[in-house]
Amino acid sequence: MTVEDNVSITAAQVNELRKVTGAGLMDCKKALTETNGDHEKAIDYLRTKGLAAASKKAGRAATEGLVGSYIHAGGKIGVLVEVNCETDFVAKNENFQAFVKDIAMHIAAASPLYVRREEVPAELIEREKAIYREKAKESGKPAAIIEKILEGQINKFFGDICLLEQAYVKDPDKTIQTVLNETIASIGENMSIRRFAKFVLGEGLAKKESDFAAEVAAAAGV
Repeated sequence: MTVEDNVSITAAQVNELRKVTGAGLMDCKKALTETNGDHEKAIDYLRTKGLAAASKKAGRAATEGLVGSYIHAGGKIGVLVEVNCETDFVAKNENFQAFVKDIAMHIAAASPLYVRREEVPAELIEREKAIYREKAKESGKPAAIIEKILEGQINKFFGDICLLEQAYVKDPDKTIQTVLNETIASIGENMSIRRFAKFVLGEGLAKKESDFAAEVAAAAGV
């Protein structure tokens, strides 16, 4: 039986640890799980992993930075991402620039919709909750269990659409927030992924009937 089997970590515990350390949600949950829910030990755990160092810099203004780009598939997919740091000196740092490029590549591959969960419209969250709640009710589970299931499903939803909570494509054991925190700790300045845009050639355009027919024929092997 694992530690996780013996300890029930609540959302309140995770959020409190996140406020104190600035670490990502999944990192905070893992830290609490590994330390049997002990708040202070969880802080120490995150510090030893280099994940809490970012919190000391979080209040510092990050107004410099870089707009990075990534083009894929012969120019059919493009990404622009703005990552901020504190000084122009760091913006010219090779490690910082490599981080920005890696984030742009990740966005091209993982297609997030938002940077962080706070940006997700409330109505979208409520719609997802309603769907998950209805599904859980149909299973006949008790209300308390349904709420736990709902919490897990919503966190998974955020993990799918929010950049900072997505599993990093180059290392799925880490979230983008974790990689960001590690980079902050390594470079020594506060950093923030501010915004991004992904472009897919022809997306949203109505195709000609002849083009559509050609695609259907190709798919059918004709």
